[in-house]
Amino acid sequence: MERYDRRMKRDDLSWMIGGVQGSGVDTSANVFARAAASGGLFVFGKREYYSNIKGEHSYFQVRVSKTQIRSHVDTVDMLATFEEETIFRHALEVRKEGAIVYDPDQESKKLAEVPTIEHDAKEILSEELAKNGLSADIRGILELARRRGVHIYPIPYNDLLKAVGSKFGETSLSTLQRMLNILAVAASYALLGYDQKLVEDAVKRQFKSKPKVGEMNAVGVASAYEFVNQKYKGSLGIRLEPVPAKDVRLFVRGNSTVAMAKELAGCRLQTYYPITPASDESEYLEAHSEMELDGRSADDPQVAEVQAMQGKGSIAVVQSEDEIAAVTMAIGGGIAGVRSATSTSGPGFSLMAEGLGYAGMNEVPVVVTLYSRGGPSTGLPTRHEQGDLRFALHAGHGEFPRLILASGDLEESFYDTIRAFNYSEVYQTPVIHLVDKALANSDATMPMFDVNRVKIDRGLFLKTITDAVNGEFKRFQPTENGISPRPPIGTKGGVYWHTGDEHDSLGHISEDPTNRDMMMEKRMGKLEVADKEIPMEDRLNFFGPEDADITVVSWGSTKGAILDAMEWLKEDGIKVNFLQLRLIHPFPTARVTEILSKAKKVVGIEMNFSAQLIGIVRERTCLPIEQLVVKYNGRPMSCEEVYDALRLISEGKAPKRVVLKHGA
Repeated sequence: MERYDRRMKRDDLSWMIGGVQGSGVDTSANVFARAAASGGLFVFGKREYYSNIKGEHSYFQVRVSKTQIRSHVDTVDMLATFEEETIFRHALEVRKEGAIVYDPDQESKKLAEVPTIEHDAKEILSEELAKNGLSADIRGILELARRRGVHIYPIPYNDLLKAVGSKFGETSLSTLQRMLNILAVAASYALLGYDQKLVEDAVKRQFKSKPKVGEMNAVGVASAYEFVNQKYKGSLGIRLEPVPAKDVRLFVRGNSTVAMAKELAGCRLQTYYPITPASDESEYLEAHSEMELDGRSADDPQVAEVQAMQGKGSIAVVQSEDEIAAVTMAIGGGIAGVRSATSTSGPGFSLMAEGLGYAGMNEVPVVVTLYSRGGPSTGLPTRHEQGDLRFALHAGHGEFPRLILASGDLEESFYDTIRAFNYSEVYQTPVIHLVDKALANSDATMPMFDVNRVKIDRGLFLKTITDAVNGEFKRFQPTENGISPRPPIGTKGGVYWHTGDEHDSLGHISEDPTNRDMMMEKRMGKLEVADKEIPMEDRLNFFGPEDADITVVSWGSTKGAILDAMEWLKEDGIKVNFLQLRLIHPFPTARVTEILSKAKKVVGIEMNFSAQLIGIVRERTCLPIEQLVVKYNGRPMSCEEVYDALRLISEGKAPKRVVLKHGA
């Protein structure tokens, strides 16, 4: 696909670090990002890693800017390395006038000696080096980058480590080499002329539980700054400076955002079986299972909990033996009257399908947070894809209601998590909250969450039963809107039954056709109620001018890349608007039809092969959408890719199906 020069459009810095998994890549990226955020800069981080514990290559890109950013870019301005594979894999991604920081002790390392680079990738790189008359080693790849206009900065890490070690009486080089990643961060910031104290403070915060380690790393930062300032000061034409922050911001990761929202929403039971990338959320909850409770008013459902727990609260996080147990355990919590959830990814969700049907049949509120990743089968366990939308919509045999809620960024993930619990209890049905891998493993700065926006609605939840007959309560009694009062099982004064079979109003098994009609209509009718009651502003977003040349339709984590690309396109005089679908079931048919009927040209953008959302839009609206932009190689869309695709489409140069392929 044709590429356009956007360098002059960017007012930001793209920094990347890579290394062997388990060698501190995440730690170094967190330090870099925290130092930037502390300096008032906006941050967006993207984490990529292989599906093994240690040994394979992982990398982390951090994009920083003085203005709001919502996505990553393909172009690398500065590559920080402390081992050879990162140089081989990413050196040619660095732009002209960008920089590579590396260890000169590794210059003799050969491409053939790196076992973790795939054979095809080695062949492509070897051919490129040979074509330019260069050897297939670190010297060769760095020389090729230099010829392309990249600045090369050798940093003698081992000399710096020995100097740090001498100050602390540490002579073991293998111990000191644990600081290599922090030296790479410090050298990067020194080249950029960034405030040294902000970097040292970020290091100390990163290692706050290990003060001595933090102090050693802070001295390492000072050593790297001293070396760079003596040898390279002012040689790089890129400078990064702190700016006064106008507001208080959070720096958070996607999984943590959802976890925090669950606690605030009143979730008190979380079940899971370990699976990437969902496990991080449950592990965060395990680490923060005790919380301060705040009963803000007499109407707040947490007031009673505050009083009972003396201002303290907790969430039970249970690692089950498998995903079948996880979903059924969460359903049991819902039956008992506790706000309950489970988190999983594609293969685990496959095992939960029968449990979802049980919750649907018994009108049990339960929230399933589904972190979409690459499939099918084990697929790409640690990579990104929006391939589970159709599955979430239809999982389970037979027909039963469920709501499908898809978040587009970290802020939406927070507030949508709370909405998911409300919807689940108000409509007494499973809610599947789609949060994909790209969101789960993204870090970003954002405004402080506003807890005053959080309203908890438990629906027709009964704490006492007053209308039992002969000690029995008609839990499934049909009502005008299909929603019956719901007491927790075991509530004094009323007995009712739960079964996987069709049942009558008491829960007794019944195969009577008249009863079957009544119960099916009761359950399925709740979707019509939700369709009427849920505000449109919670179901979709619409960005941009109504008279745009192009209308983009999408969902999930593509949101940030689309919004950032729209700003660049606006500078080119290309007007684009964006319809983001969030509550996908029940589908907002009338409003979507109204918007798309006015569009001049509609483009569907999705991270899957078959454009699943666009298929649903066609089914619901009968409107043809022929222009697609899709990506399914496991790497999320960048704003540069979206910009390229939409510009080609606006010029009439694009095929009907544009496939994006960038990603290492």
